[in-house]
Amino acid sequence: MLKKNHLIYATIALAFAAAGAWVSVQKAAPVAPPPAAASTAPATPVDELFQQQLNDAKGVQQALAQWKGKALIVNFWAPWCGPCVEEMPELSALQGEIRDKNVQVIGIGIDSPSNIAAFAEKNKIDYPVYVAGLSGTELSRKFGNAQGGLPYTVLLGADGKVVKTYLGRLKFGELRADLARM
Repeated sequence: MLKKNHLIYATIALAFAAAGAWVSVQKAAPVAPPPAAASTAPATPVDELFQQQLNDAKGVQQALAQWKGKALIVNFWAPWCGPCVEEMPELSALQGEIRDKNVQVIGIGIDSPSNIAAFAEKNKIDYPVYVAGLSGTELSRKFGNAQGGLPYTVLLGADGKVVKTYLGRLKFGELRADLARM
């Protein structure tokens, strides 16, 4: 019986010794850091804008990268925003004036697809309107719209650099003067 106990104690001691050695090796072994994940985050709000794939008012997905190389007037708006709706006819008229000047107006709607589709169907809008939902508010914040207010408009040069931002209803004389300086 005594020999049997010694054998059990020896087996347990060996098991603990093996476990201790294993833990020691694990602590001493250098752990390779995980590979650096390639950054897929856009470097600038303009990069993020051009990475967007948004549905237009008819529900057809569009790549906003199609507008790279053009000066852009990016208007963040919503159908329930009075000043947004008030400036849309003037934006449409402006689009007609600048169509041949490598400048494009685009609207980024902050609402549901059905509300934007109904609004676009009811109103004549002479420039592309896209549905961003609430993610559009976040994108406008990245362009400097800290309050998240609407309308918010960003003027981009053809080089993709932000020329100016406008919070609230556009003053079209000011916008035209800014366009003339580009």
